[in-house]
Amino acid sequence: MSYGTLDVPPSVLCFATSDATCGGGLQSDVLTLASMGCHPLTVVAAVAVRDTRGIEELFALDADAVAAQARAVLEDIPVQALKLGLVGNVENVAAIAEILSDYPDLPLVMEPALSYVDGDEGAADEMLAALAELVLPQVTVLVASRHEVLRLANASLEDADADEQLLLEDAVAHLLALGMEYVLLTGAGEPGPQVVNILMGAEGVVRTDAWERLPGRFLGAGATLAGAVAAALAHGMEVPEAVREAQEFTFQALSGAYRPGMGLALPDRFFWARPEERDDA
Repeated sequence: MSYGTLDVPPSVLCFATSDATCGGGLQSDVLTLASMGCHPLTVVAAVAVRDTRGIEELFALDADAVAAQARAVLEDIPVQALKLGLVGNVENVAAIAEILSDYPDLPLVMEPALSYVDGDEGAADEMLAALAELVLPQVTVLVASRHEVLRLANASLEDADADEQLLLEDAVAHLLALGMEYVLLTGAGEPGPQVVNILMGAEGVVRTDAWERLPGRFLGAGATLAGAVAAALAHGMEVPEAVREAQEFTFQALSGAYRPGMGLALPDRFFWARPEERDDA
């Protein structure tokens, strides 16, 4: 894209939590977007105290500070896509939703990252309600696991007689009815030799992709996938093509994952820049 006489990469504005490990959160977005040829813009909504083994605490920033960060950069730099991760609390959800409403033509990718708030049921329920009411109607692509889709749709599998597949389909239909365009249902948490990801829209299943299930566990796999979708959309790809491109990027990043600490492995978002001899080593 060209502005005046300068050629610049497409910019993607990310609202998320700072993660000092760089496994997830804003730091994951920066690495993924930069690796895919985009310029990342970051709005810090919260700060996570965590290592590669798990999260200890989460501190949300003041909603006015979050909004001020976004307004300042949006008034200065043209943006081609938006990405939303964990933003800390309900007040931040409301502030960000208002900003998003001013840019309805920009594609918005959402990664709910509910694992960060699942330990506090009260806070999680409030966050889910706020996201469903204020943000989901504006989302272009929701990147979420089966568990997250059910939580966002306020459905559960507690009823022993419930048909899991029908319940999941109803949950996806409910979310699409809110106004979002697509749900990318990820299968990393499901059993089986392959990870099956399904892109669904108002017309039903748009595409299904199956990937080899890699050994080990990863920190930031979902964030990497969602960030890669946002990057592909910022480059002008249509959603089905962007989703395929993002999955390919994420699979390569996870294939080259490494463990810098004592916990989970981190995706190598710059896998393409590593010496080929590293695999042999």
